[in-house]
Amino acid sequence: MSLQQKLDALPGVHPRPAETAGFVFNHTMLRVKDITRSLDFYTRVLGYTLVDMREFPDAGFSLYFLAYVDDTSALPGDPEGRREWLARQQGVLELTHNHGTEDDPDFAYHDGNSDPRGFGHICVSVPDVVAACERFEQLGVPFQKRLTDGRMKSLAFIKDPDGYWVEVIQPTPLP
Repeated sequence: MSLQQKLDALPGVHPRPAETAGFVFNHTMLRVKDITRSLDFYTRVLGYTLVDMREFPDAGFSLYFLAYVDDTSALPGDPEGRREWLARQQGVLELTHNHGTEDDPDFAYHDGNSDPRGFGHICVSVPDVVAACERFEQLGVPFQKRLTDGRMKSLAFIKDPDGYWVEVIQPTPLP
C-alpha cells in the first residue's frame, strides 16, 4: 500500500475540496510576557522581520506580526497594503503582548510542554542545522535538546524567552 493510500484510508481524511482552493495556513499566535525580549529573539536570533504592529491600548494588548522576508523593499509601505500582503503569506508568527505582564515577576505563560500538555512547538527549517546550532550556542540561547542529545541527531530544540520550544531542522535531500 502506498503512502497516499495509507493516508487516504485514515478516518476523517478526505481529498482537498475544490472549495478550499486558495486557502493558506497564514499564522500562529504566541502570547509573550516581555515584547522587547521576544522581538529581540525572533528578529536577531531567528531572523524574522517585524512586518506589522497593531496596538489596542483600550483593551491592554498589542499584536506583532513577523515573517521571513528576504527583500524588505518589496513590502508595501502603507499599513493597509502591508496587512493585505501579510494575509497572503504562509508561516507568519503573531506575538501577542498583554500590557503589564512584563512587570509581574511571578507571571508566566504555559509553554504547553509540561502537564497539562497542549501546545508543543513551532519549527524553523535552516540550511545548515549544525551551523545554526553553533550560532545559537554562541548567542547563549537555551536549548531544550541539542543535536547530540537523544536518538534524533538531525534536529534540535531551542527555547524562546517565554520558554516556548522552537524546533530547528535541516531539509534532507529526497532519495
